[in-house]
Amino acid sequence: METLTALKIAHSVATVLLLISVLGLAIWVWRARRNGDASAHTRTLQRPLVFIWLLMGLALLSMPFTGWWMVHLVGWPLGQTWLLASSVLYSVAALAWFWLLVRLNRLRKAPGGVGRFSLGLALLGFVCFVAIAGLMEAKPV
Repeated sequence: METLTALKIAHSVATVLLLISVLGLAIWVWRARRNGDASAHTRTLQRPLVFIWLLMGLALLSMPFTGWWMVHLVGWPLGQTWLLASSVLYSVAALAWFWLLVRLNRLRKAPGGVGRFSLGLALLGFVCFVAIAGLMEAKPV
C-alpha cells in the first residue's frame, strides 16, 4: 500500500475513533443522568470506560504525526492558512480534552457538582474537531 494512502486511512480512523468515543461517552452520561443517576459523571473514569479515554488519547496523539507526515509527502507549505488554523484549533481542542480529563478525575476523587464548565470544555473540543474536519475538506488544492 502506498504510504500516503496508509497515512490518510490512519488519520481518518483516528478521527472517527475519537469522535465515536466522545459521542459514546456523552450518550452514556446523558442516559445515566436522564435515568436519575446524578453521579454518572463521576464514574466516567472507571473501568471499562478508561479504555475509551485511552483510545481517545491515542487518537489525539497520532493525529498530529500522521497529519504532518501527509502534508510533508504532498508537499504543501506549513504556512497555509487552513493548516495554521487547524493546528491552532487542534491545540485548543487537545488542551480542552486534557483539562476535561483532569477535571473529571478530580471530581471522581472528590464528588461534587460538575457544573456547566465541564460540559463547556467537552463542547469546545467537539466543535474544534468538527471545524478542523471542515477545514480539511475545504482546503485549497
